[in-house]
Amino acid sequence: MANTYDTGRLNLPFVGISTFGKRPYVADWDRIEADIAILGAPFDFGTQFRAGARFGPRAVREASTLFSFGHAGAYDHEDDVTYLGQDVRMVDIGDADIVHTDTETSHANIEKGVRAILKAGALPVTIGGDHSINIPCIRAFDDQGPIHILQIDAHLDFVDIRHGVRHGHGNPMRRAAEKDYVTGITALGIRNVSSTTKEGYDAARTMGDDILSVRQVRKLGPDATAARIPAGARVYVTIDIDGFCPSIAPGTGTPSHGGFLYYEVLEILQNVAKNHDIVGIDLVEVAPDYDRDGTTAILAAQVLLNFLGFIFHARKQRG
Repeated sequence: MANTYDTGRLNLPFVGISTFGKRPYVADWDRIEADIAILGAPFDFGTQFRAGARFGPRAVREASTLFSFGHAGAYDHEDDVTYLGQDVRMVDIGDADIVHTDTETSHANIEKGVRAILKAGALPVTIGGDHSINIPCIRAFDDQGPIHILQIDAHLDFVDIRHGVRHGHGNPMRRAAEKDYVTGITALGIRNVSSTTKEGYDAARTMGDDILSVRQVRKLGPDATAARIPAGARVYVTIDIDGFCPSIAPGTGTPSHGGFLYYEVLEILQNVAKNHDIVGIDLVEVAPDYDRDGTTAILAAQVLLNFLGFIFHARKQRG
């Protein structure tokens, strides 16, 4: 009897073009037919310290090929579930065009990509880039109804205006909180010396930001932490890779010790996927020049693929 694994091309991870998960590339944003669409946002002009996150999308895409064996999904023996099977259509639509030194045009191009994905009825997954790329991502939801933001991050990113800068990577959660369709923010992992002053923290709490440090999350546990998100909320998830400990995610511009470990975040995301409708995702601040062995990019790809598996399995279970 022929082994079904021997049919077709073997197509090992190091062979071919590095789209995300080696899924099909769609160049025409008016012809997206998918459940998930990946958009690269290689923009890092908002960075205040070490630049280089503009190369994040390429690094995460290449790392994602590690998890691209076969096309029958990924079986998890702990959950007894095969995630991301053939019934989940995922495509990569490439990168938003970035115009060097022009933040507003670059952000507008990112927003255009997210809007195209939403128009197609797919889940937008945007890979940055610095955290300012969240600003155009959230703008694209202005006609999508109310959303709640789950932020995983070392820094609060709630600066209002600093030396005239409104759209840097220290501003995105402030800009999001100003939107009338953003009903609140749950910020997890905020710690140590932050990008935001005490006045910023006070403003964040006044504007609906629920802020927990890594230590507070550990005391609560993943289920109780996830339960702080309002029941019935439609959730947009923004993951700054510096929310993780630099011992496992060194490749980022502003590393902060004392961060999350892999399963702490994964279990929270799995809980949120089970109990909420996830409407969008971005993952930001992977800077491969500081990622000596590719660990950070692999972590980013692994978190995204697992989270996407949880989301679509939960949707199927809910019917």
